[in-house]
Amino acid sequence: MLNQVPKIQHLERNHFFLIAGPCAIESREIAFEIAEKVTGICQKLEIPYIFKGSYRKANRSRLDSFTGIGDEKAMKILKEVGEYFNVPTTTDIHTDEEAAKAAKYVDILQIPAFLCRQTNLLVAAAKTGKVVNIKKGQFVSADAMRFAMDKVVQSGNKKVWLTERGTTFGYQDLVVDFRGIPQMQSFGAPVVLDCTHSLQQPNQASGVTGGKPALIETVAKAGIAVGADGLFIETHPNPAQAKSDGANMLPLDRLEGILEKLLKIRQAVNYSE
Repeated sequence: MLNQVPKIQHLERNHFFLIAGPCAIESREIAFEIAEKVTGICQKLEIPYIFKGSYRKANRSRLDSFTGIGDEKAMKILKEVGEYFNVPTTTDIHTDEEAAKAAKYVDILQIPAFLCRQTNLLVAAAKTGKVVNIKKGQFVSADAMRFAMDKVVQSGNKKVWLTERGTTFGYQDLVVDFRGIPQMQSFGAPVVLDCTHSLQQPNQASGVTGGKPALIETVAKAGIAVGADGLFIETHPNPAQAKSDGANMLPLDRLEGILEKLLKIRQAVNYSE
């Protein structure tokens, strides 16, 4: 199922894959620190790993929020990380023109949740031939994601993943409907659970998005129990100093312990079937 990315081999039944990295590429040093740590953990635990980092943050609460270190500079760091650690990489794109540009640097193109219905963007991503990971909009049902997936497939690209990242609950909260994971899997696509963005608390009075990072492990456990193919976790050596989404990121030193528990849950669920 995951041989769509050459560097990731077919998964055994009791495994899942991990997409992890900083919210945004802040510097080469931080990107390499995170990639080195997570690569080591995933090699030890035999979990296929994809490095994630946004080369630019287009969806910001305030005009003075951090957006990036420069597109070209950040994308070159993504490419360098992938080559140095021999892992696939992914980043999000925001406009049709960005698809072909980003495809030169990464293995997987991520479609942001707010843009999951943008037809031209999905078609442009499909035409690159890369894996296209579409995040489910906070305003979209799991069933409706079939149509987003169809836009990519009907454009000639069957390499589509879908990501659950929570549904708007009131004005300042999100909830995860775990029924959506098997619903989206029924379309024939691998389904990822975004354990960090699904815990965001957007639209705060301060203009800075909040979050509930203490629940990352809880959400991840539930996702693995219901059969998610992969997990998406933004992580940072010091979330309090992260330049983007620090309020809902996992401290890097907690990742290994959580992954060890998740492997046991997946094995237990599969053993009982």
